[in-house]
Parts: sequence; structure tokens; C-alpha cells
Amino acid sequence: MLDIVEKDSSVTFSVRVIPRSSRTEIVGERDGALKVKLKSPPVEGAANEELVRFLSKLFGVTKVQLEIISGQTSRNKRIRISDLSADKISSILQAKI
Repeated sequence: MLDIVEKDSSVTFSVRVIPRSSRTEIVGERDGALKVKLKSPPVEGAANEELVRFLSKLFGVTKVQLEIISGQTSRNKRIRISDLSADKISSILQAKI
């Protein structure tokens, strides 16, 4: 089960990325983290930019509302989304996973 923490009108959760995949998509959940394949390579922030673009489109938020708060150079990242509830995130992910 995805570990989603709601605090101060923002939501945080973990993401495990797999760069250099054939396409960008959610492939499930593992150890409390959302598992996402990214088409971009992890070079000069390209994978992070694609992750932000993909998740902002998925959750219907602007890129400004979504932030990688830890793990910029790691496959394990912590994401914060402002002005979105944990229930909304869970319902969107249930439709995708």
C-alpha cells in the first residue's frame, strides 16, 4: 500500500523511478512507493523533469504545485504536491494501478 502523508494542505509520498524505459508509465507499487518507468535517461535532470511533467498531468496539478523534495540524484524520490488531498491521490492511483 502506498504510504501517503497529508500535512499542512500538501501531500507527500515516495516514488521509485526506472529511467531509460521504453515508455513513461506507472507500473505499480512496491514497499510503500509508487513505481514509475520513465523514458528519459537520468542525465542532467531529464528524468526528474519528465517525472514532474508526468505526475503533474496525472494528478491534474501545475508543475509549480509538485516538487521533488528529496532524491534528486537517486531512483528513490520523495514527492510533495500542494493543494491536493490524500484521498484524491489514492482514487486517481487506484484507477491506474
